[in-house]
Amino acid sequence: MTRFPFAAGMAMAALIGGALMFGSAQAGQFSITPVRIYMASKDRATAITLVNEGDTELVMQADIFQWKQKPDGEDDLTLSEDMILAPPIIKLAPKARQVVRLALLKPLPAGQQHHYRMIVREIPEARPPVEGAQVQIALAFSLPVFITPPGFKRQLSCTVQRSTGNAVQAQCDNQGNAHVLASQLKLLNEAGDVLASREQAGYLLPGNQRSFALERAGNAGPIPGGKLRLQVLHDDASIQVIDVTLAPAQ
Repeated sequence: MTRFPFAAGMAMAALIGGALMFGSAQAGQFSITPVRIYMASKDRATAITLVNEGDTELVMQADIFQWKQKPDGEDDLTLSEDMILAPPIIKLAPKARQVVRLALLKPLPAGQQHHYRMIVREIPEARPPVEGAQVQIALAFSLPVFITPPGFKRQLSCTVQRSTGNAVQAQCDNQGNAHVLASQLKLLNEAGDVLASREQAGYLLPGNQRSFALERAGNAGPIPGGKLRLQVLHDDASIQVIDVTLAPAQ
């Protein structure tokens, strides 16, 4: 397989994270559906649709990375040969669409959820040079891939700590065997009033911990301490409510 390395000075104009909540992702010139890929442990392949939204031919390349998280929540990606997008180099005429297959190349170890990132990017080197252009821009998508055995579930627990008068840190731990995608976090008082919130919190892989910042909107003053509730909106639209205690503001 021929791989095209990123050229110096090239920018990823549209890197779409896995917390995106929509059915397809738009990068102005091409789109991919779905933006999050779920496979069962018995599956050997799944279909993905790519669409050239522009008026010029696109040449794209797909690479698969094993996805882990560091203790601070930062992604740790390692190029993997467990899976392949067939074909790995895709040519799309203007306004054309193509269905490709993401396929496993070998059986994976049982008893765990497997996590990958598939990065599909345009190869600008394949385009004719534009007169006067000095920087080549590559459009790219980063799509999460989950391979999950039956019965695997997330198990999220959180505590909150005050960081400033009007902001807190939610310290969250996924003790389950499937990933967490928290699309929204809200800190509520006993009356249900929103004291602080965060949109698009992000992923928490099994066995990992992450800290999420929640801030109070406007000039409402310090967040009151005491017994509160942390409301987590998950990617499947379910809501989890966790009882927490916040220290009084100093």
